[in-house]
Amino acid sequence: MAYYVYKRTLSIITIMALVTICFVAFNVNNASAKTAKEIDVSVDVTLEKFNKEIKGGKEFLKNAKGVLVFPSVLKAGIGVGGEYGEGALRINGKTVDYYSTAAASFGLQLGAQSKSIVLVFIQEKALKDFRASSGWEAGVDGSVALIKLGAGASIDTHNIKDPIVAFVFGQTGLMYNLTLEGSKYTKLDKSK
Repeated sequence: MAYYVYKRTLSIITIMALVTICFVAFNVNNASAKTAKEIDVSVDVTLEKFNKEIKGGKEFLKNAKGVLVFPSVLKAGIGVGGEYGEGALRINGKTVDYYSTAAASFGLQLGAQSKSIVLVFIQEKALKDFRASSGWEAGVDGSVALIKLGAGASIDTHNIKDPIVAFVFGQTGLMYNLTLEGSKYTKLDKSK
């Protein structure tokens, strides 16, 4: 009896994993259909939200060496999960490159969510290393400090010493208890 239950459970998990992979693959194909102009418009909206929700955000971004913005990163999972999104790297307020982000995860998970990610390069060397990489992975090629601010808090620029910091937004604002470890960033060829 235990063997039958084990085998049935394994079959259900396998089916759920395949459905998840198909769902994520379908959404990756749809997400990759975005044009450079569509990405740029979405990046503008995301940066407006960032500046509105984070006190001192606008000044903080002015001092950044570069800002990589992913307006919508879709994450879905049923046991096995994945996430994908496309965004733009801006230097001095102008888009210089387009990137995708992708990650896989395993474990207890069910459902889907969308989030926005803003990666801020504080140090020139970190930005240079990122741009020189053919496939940069958070936690392997460099560390990314996830900034967590309470409601109404402002950025304390004096205490931020990390070369790259990230902010993650959901439907209701800044999200907590997330990690970007294992997220891979790849340069895209987008024609304007």
